[in-house]
Amino acid sequence: MASRSVVQDAVDTQRAIEMIRLGARMQMLEAETGLSRERLLRLYKEVRGESPPKGMLPFSTDWFMSWQQNIHASLYLGFYDFLSENAGMDGLAAILSAFRMYLDHCEQHQLDVVLSLTRAWTLNRFFDAKMLQRTTCTCCGGRFVAHAFDPTHDYVCGLCHMPSRAGKTRRAALASAPAEAD
Repeated sequence: MASRSVVQDAVDTQRAIEMIRLGARMQMLEAETGLSRERLLRLYKEVRGESPPKGMLPFSTDWFMSWQQNIHASLYLGFYDFLSENAGMDGLAAILSAFRMYLDHCEQHQLDVVLSLTRAWTLNRFFDAKMLQRTTCTCCGGRFVAHAFDPTHDYVCGLCHMPSRAGKTRRAALASAPAEAD
């Protein structure tokens, strides 16, 4: 049995801590580090103060197609593509940096965070597997997530053609309601 490098162990531990802080699920941690499941469980409990969530990861490209999820996934992918093309980043480093940019953007513009780190990671895996593609909106010219091999010649994004119920969430209703006088 080959012994594991102390330096690689430290790099994997630091990478796992960063991913845990950003909300990664165990499956992502196991896939992206060389640490044992037991070690990752202890690390997760130490960093988050609780056990990791159980259950399987969602595996459906359809989640990324509803209007709000599609907009957020497309925004994240814009950050990811920028870092890949202009900063020479790839793999997990690009995913983590793009996700931090996405979180900063949501915070700066007071948007709900729709995409989790694990969903962003899964999105990248769907693109790598050629299950999803980017398509250009014929109205605004933005690039959005679409199913691979779907016809896209007349594609209109969810921002240019919003569904009738868009923005009708409980939070939006509370934000627009006038404050009651006591």
